[in-house]
Amino acid sequence: MKGSAIVLSVFVVGMLLAYFGVLPAIMAQYDLSTIALYFLMFMVGVSIGADEHVVAILRSVSFKIVLVPIGVVVGTTIGALLVSFIVKGIDTKNVLAIGSGFGYYSLSSIFIGKISGNQMGVVALLANMIRELSTLMLAPLYVRLFGRLAPVAAAGATSMDTCLPVIMRYSGKEVAIIALFSGIALTIVVPFLVVFILSL
Repeated sequence: MKGSAIVLSVFVVGMLLAYFGVLPAIMAQYDLSTIALYFLMFMVGVSIGADEHVVAILRSVSFKIVLVPIGVVVGTTIGALLVSFIVKGIDTKNVLAIGSGFGYYSLSSIFIGKISGNQMGVVALLANMIRELSTLMLAPLYVRLFGRLAPVAAAGATSMDTCLPVIMRYSGKEVAIIALFSGIALTIVVPFLVVFILSL
């Protein structure tokens, strides 16, 4: 939990510094988070590439690896359906679309905002950010209670980038390939599934 607390603390400090205008204005002119993300992905690639057992791991998971993103889609859809019975003021279609963001808040919130209005876009943004942050914070607990793939499922599309270091730390390096595959598959699915649900 110490590592997750540090991640959240860094996030909160960055948000506060930006809010109070402490940071230089030039930081807002460049998409530094994307550059940092590319560097993070590079380092993850280096870490995986340096692992002599990667090919063996990939062979061992074979077709079963496809079941992970499929399970995430099915589980998230069931969870969103249950939530739709509890949450008032948001119809089932929008709840399903928000859930289908799979943590990819920057993309899903734009689609949902354009189709269902800005209010739903903000709800989608917050809901998917909470999904990502809860994975960063609770990954050790998820592993303890539900097994090593639980953080991969909880992270959704973010298992391929922002949540990957936490997943590798608490689920093990051998899960990194599964997390990357699941995250990439869900990232591809998000725009199609969100638009499809909202078109029903």
